[in-house]
Amino acid sequence: MKQKKWNNLYLFIPLLILMTISVFIMYHARNINVLYQNNYIKQLIFFLLGLSMLLWKDKIKTKWIFQYSLYFYIINIILLILVLFLGNSTNGAKAWFDLKIIRFQPSELMKLTLALYLTHITTKHPLKKKKDQLIYLIKVCMIVFIPSILVFLEPDTGAIIFFALIAFAIILTTELPKKWFLLLFLFLAILTSLFFYAYYENQELLINILGTSFFYRVERLLNFQKGLQIDNALISIGSAPLINFNLHNPGLYIPEAPTDFAFALTSNVFGIFGNIAIVICFFIIDIYLLKLWKNKRKKEEKIFLLSFIFLFLFNQFYNILMNIGLIPIMGIPLPFISYGGSTTIVYFCFLTLILKKE
Repeated sequence: MKQKKWNNLYLFIPLLILMTISVFIMYHARNINVLYQNNYIKQLIFFLLGLSMLLWKDKIKTKWIFQYSLYFYIINIILLILVLFLGNSTNGAKAWFDLKIIRFQPSELMKLTLALYLTHITTKHPLKKKKDQLIYLIKVCMIVFIPSILVFLEPDTGAIIFFALIAFAIILTTELPKKWFLLLFLFLAILTSLFFYAYYENQELLINILGTSFFYRVERLLNFQKGLQIDNALISIGSAPLINFNLHNPGLYIPEAPTDFAFALTSNVFGIFGNIAIVICFFIIDIYLLKLWKNKRKKEEKIFLLSFIFLFLFNQFYNILMNIGLIPIMGIPLPFISYGGSTTIVYFCFLTLILKKE
């Protein structure tokens, strides 16, 4: 029992460090834009809510949650439909419900409900016969396709990547023959090739199919090394001292600094030491989660945990690499650092279910 408590410190200590960094950089963000004035207070509330969930983790009946995951998934689909009509529009995306006190993003919740439902059907679906394997893959594709279409209409391309990533992680846990994975990769390769052929050779056709808004989003992604965001993010990181503690000087203006570019904002507040601390904390948490996955015995919990590990790792790597200009800019936050109530609470929901005693 004592050993287990010590093991949990490998999660909670780096997690607390990440949350502390986040609150400080959100406090600093008040100097950048008046819209960020109260972000640090809200972020602190989100963290306290998340930590209180962890305190009650052993009271949760995970078996019941997996059993009724279909209903959670359906409710989430309904929310994704409603947000297209009733949602609040920000930066051209209609993805949030404005609840006055906080804003709620259904696509973030879908990461959790999708992982729960796909985990449940994976543990229950027979996979011995080829027919069963094909039916299973069709089910998975349909379950992922429906929310993907809905968030595409918002539009939110980052969420679609997360949905696909969760499905891929869960499929990897099955004993499907390798040929199915080869066919899946071949299908994706063909779609990608067709897309880029249309982009470079027949842009008018692509615009007619996907629309003008999405086309220009793709164009910005492919020309990601140009623009105010990435230029100022790179200057902020490159010119930062080794150690700093700056709460008042706003530095260079970076659009979406508290969310997409929180890693660059950290260098402005704490210097390069802050960035190094973030990377070290993530590394410790990642190792902890991988060891936890290895020790899990229940199939459902093992599959669910792996989907979270894929999600968590992708978030870290993509956001940090995006901040240093190596990959295209997308609305992908840095876990437990970037501002956002929906994202933070969903990650704490994942941790609450993962850390519950078997």
